[in-house]
Amino acid sequence: MKKRKFELENPFFVRCWKTIVFCLLILVEILILLTNWEARYFTDIPSWWVQLPALFLLAFENALKFWAARSAGAKIPCYVLDTVLLIVITLFSDGALLSTLYIVILSEFYLTQTKLIGGIAMGVTSIGLFLIAFAVSGALRGEDVKIAALVTNAFNDIIIIAFHFLIVNFAVHMYRKNREVTKAFDELNESNIKLGIAYRELQEVTALEERQRIAKDIHDTAGHAITTVIMQTEAAKLILDSDPAEAKRRIAAANLQAKNALEELRESVHLLSGISEQDTLKEQMEEIIHDTTDGTGITVRYEIDEISVCDAKRRFLCNTLKEGISNGLRHGGASAFWFELKEADGQISFLLSDNGSGVDMTQIEEGLGLKGAYRRAESLGGSVKIESERDEGFELYVTLPSDGDKEKV
Repeated sequence: MKKRKFELENPFFVRCWKTIVFCLLILVEILILLTNWEARYFTDIPSWWVQLPALFLLAFENALKFWAARSAGAKIPCYVLDTVLLIVITLFSDGALLSTLYIVILSEFYLTQTKLIGGIAMGVTSIGLFLIAFAVSGALRGEDVKIAALVTNAFNDIIIIAFHFLIVNFAVHMYRKNREVTKAFDELNESNIKLGIAYRELQEVTALEERQRIAKDIHDTAGHAITTVIMQTEAAKLILDSDPAEAKRRIAAANLQAKNALEELRESVHLLSGISEQDTLKEQMEEIIHDTTDGTGITVRYEIDEISVCDAKRRFLCNTLKEGISNGLRHGGASAFWFELKEADGQISFLLSDNGSGVDMTQIEEGLGLKGAYRRAESLGGSVKIESERDEGFELYVTLPSDGDKEKV
């Protein structure tokens, strides 16, 4: 069940305060009538002869104003009649409880006003009418009416009306401000909830996209690597008797390719299961280099900086190093490599060169691995460049924007 808001526009609260104000009005009218029951003013007729119909009409008119009038325009005749009746009641009373009657009637006006200036105007006007009613009453009774004496005699009543204005309007103003703050807070809460839902949906979409990308990487890189291993071993079998050295080199290249494929599969499984890498980028690359050189007769010299990168860049750099060494062995017959990974001026620089046979750049064909490297580097905000000449080896350049001191993701 939705919690009811306690505010001035709430129907339940409106009924409550209207009922309370109307009951106070009836109570004050009864007290005024009883206080002046036997009094006679201006004429020989008892005061209650005039007060009773005036008070009844005042109560009836306020009932219409409270529960029948729906707009400010419809209430204007009621306010005019209020003024006339209050003057009549003042003339036929001793003045006791009149200020209370004024503030009860003014309460309805203050509670329905949305702007403070309207309340100020009504409050000042009411004080003026109160003094005018007393002056007229005194004049009709033959009293010598003086402004100073009039203000002095009505001073307590004026103070009561003024304090009533300040207290009620201040309370209404603070209440409305509090309601606005509460509404703004509720809207902010609702916005935060929507943002939280959107964020979780974005996380799910991102996770799905990452899984799809990893699956594609497995299909492209691991599948390509295994195909290459099969081709290399088949070629080695054919030349094992005629060229043992070349067969050995092909078997070493196939072995390295198989290791890389296995490592790629393991890394992909870790990513899919949510297990993050514990080794640093430098440690991972050194492990790749050691796997290449151990028992193969291949030499890899290197300089690797300690660089902090996100997981996506880490995987790309490691896979590019594996693919670059494997290509150098398979296609260029390389026996030595130089690898360098540096970070400077907001850029990560990757360089891998070998002493292989090289290739004429006009005749180079971009295979699956090289095309994938181009696409992945571009998606990470970087680029891939290759340089080679016949019998001059092969060089692979990669640049990526640095992550700086950002937390790894």
